[in-house]
Amino acid sequence: MNLLDAVLLLPLAGFLALLFVPKTASRMGALVISLGIFVVSLALIGNHSLSTNAPWIDYPPIRYHVSIDGLSLWLVLLTTLLTPIAVAVSWKYIDHRQKEFYAFLILLEFGLIGVFVSMDLFLFYVFWEICLVPMYFLIGIWGHDRRIYAAVKFFLYTMAGSVLMLAAIIYLYNQSGTFDYSEILSQIQTGRLALSPRTELLLFLAFFGSFAIKVPLFPLHTWLPDAHVEAPTAGSVMLASVMLKMGTYGLVRFCLPLFPNAAHRCAWWISALAITGIIYGALVAMVQPNMKKLVAYSSVSHLGFVVLGIFSFTQQGLDGAVYQMLNHGVSTGALFMLVGYLYERRHSLEISAYGGVATPAPNLATVFLITTLASIGLPTLNNFIGEFLVLQGAAYVSMTWVAFAAIGVILSACYMLWMYQRTFYGKASEGVAHHMHDLTGREWAAILPLIALMVWMGTYTQTFLPAISEQNARILENTQKLKIERVQLQTPEVARGQ
Repeated sequence: MNLLDAVLLLPLAGFLALLFVPKTASRMGALVISLGIFVVSLALIGNHSLSTNAPWIDYPPIRYHVSIDGLSLWLVLLTTLLTPIAVAVSWKYIDHRQKEFYAFLILLEFGLIGVFVSMDLFLFYVFWEICLVPMYFLIGIWGHDRRIYAAVKFFLYTMAGSVLMLAAIIYLYNQSGTFDYSEILSQIQTGRLALSPRTELLLFLAFFGSFAIKVPLFPLHTWLPDAHVEAPTAGSVMLASVMLKMGTYGLVRFCLPLFPNAAHRCAWWISALAITGIIYGALVAMVQPNMKKLVAYSSVSHLGFVVLGIFSFTQQGLDGAVYQMLNHGVSTGALFMLVGYLYERRHSLEISAYGGVATPAPNLATVFLITTLASIGLPTLNNFIGEFLVLQGAAYVSMTWVAFAAIGVILSACYMLWMYQRTFYGKASEGVAHHMHDLTGREWAAILPLIALMVWMGTYTQTFLPAISEQNARILENTQKLKIERVQLQTPEVARGQ
């Protein structure tokens, strides 16, 4: 067992351990387990080329094949960082069935890490589905009034996309004789597995549909606001910060390398959907009276930038897309945490229930302002770098795309600052002044790492980008090479047809 195996399997061991600890010790047990996993995962920074490839099931030939590279490294670390933070923000909020709640959080961490490191398509699908189960229960048991509706909607949307991906995985296995991603990719690149343009397009759409629902890409986004509004704070943090990245990660890891021709053919309408989502999400966010819904629609807008960068097929665009995945995880996770802090004090998510919060809680107002500025892309804070790289990459393809996408940047400043102004300024009502106290030590401990990351990622980007750029360069090189080779192979057939 190497370090990567330990990082993957420790959450599973922690989940099983939490099932047997006393209820009174579950909260502290979850914090210790999740912090321990995070500390162990930090060692991956200097070892981001680890892999394990061993047989798991003889027939069909399914392998325990896990690996980490520049694309998955920071997503794994984001997962291990946010899990103890999610435990901390739930410390006072979760007051019933605590043991089950924290066990599900650790199980979710296990599934998310597995998604980002799996190199066997069957194994990837298993982890993909594992993530669905704990999040369903986190929303359905510990959510708000309409939690059952939101949980079922989340489950049905995700399962619908998963069925498409499973069908495509089974087809690839029948054609290649293996579920191993590296072997399938090798067969495609060497011509041993030849996919007709129609077959490649259908397989691409099957994978893309599953990932687009998870992103979520407009118009497949309608499950997200309901899930966020009804989820507990920890559920919203993990959903926004990490689970949504499963979709964008899948687009980069699988859709582009396996189906490059189809990806290029579909890039124009996917980019159009991404830009539509950028503007639509921002416009809808502007009219939301509910803080969680506003932040949820901001995610639709921000993740549109990620998809736009991916399908620009440029180094800058792809680097910006992957970096924006991390940025969004940090800044939007922090926003949901801070909204959760407000809810714990006032027991309302309506913006109209607040006003003048900065007077009784100046530290909370300051931290919320920094997070707001990071979310709208202020220079020296993290989101600026990701959005700038995405727009730079898209500019190589179409300045029209950039012009429309830039509208989303302007609108994000409008709705975020508007929400902040209405929540924190003005005269504090008697109810707000009575219920609103400033940040506690536990709340400071949970939010400070994310504030530090917003500044660090906005100023010291070379801490993260070299590993990301190296892997993205490989993906783009293989994608372009395979696309050219297929065009050359098809040219004689086209000529004979003419």
